[in-house]
Amino acid sequence: MNKNKTETEDLELEFRWGQLLNRIQKALNARPKDVNGVLLLVGVQELGQGFRNFSKEEKQDLMHIAVCRVLSKTGFYTLDGLDKDGWPHWTLAKELPHFDLLEQEKLLKINIMEYFEDEQIF
Repeated sequence: MNKNKTETEDLELEFRWGQLLNRIQKALNARPKDVNGVLLLVGVQELGQGFRNFSKEEKQDLMHIAVCRVLSKTGFYTLDGLDKDGWPHWTLAKELPHFDLLEQEKLLKINIMEYFEDEQIF
């Protein structure tokens, strides 16, 4: 892939990501600081128990739920089911690519944006 195409795709991704953050800010009157903040929101959405004060460990679990959920569409995770407390559990279905941190973030952003589109959240 040539450098100009990659730069254009990166700029387009960041533009679309900014639009998503703006929509979240408008809906919640708060703007997530980063990908992790958006993942936390996705995790709360997927848990389906509404927003409340979560412990640090629960927040980590919510972010894990979100990562699994957004990457499930591309076949990386499959849902096993819910535990007795209603928390979803996922299994790694295929090995994740070995990306550097920037590539990992891009993969997450793309899949998060698709999640919001597929779920018609905005």
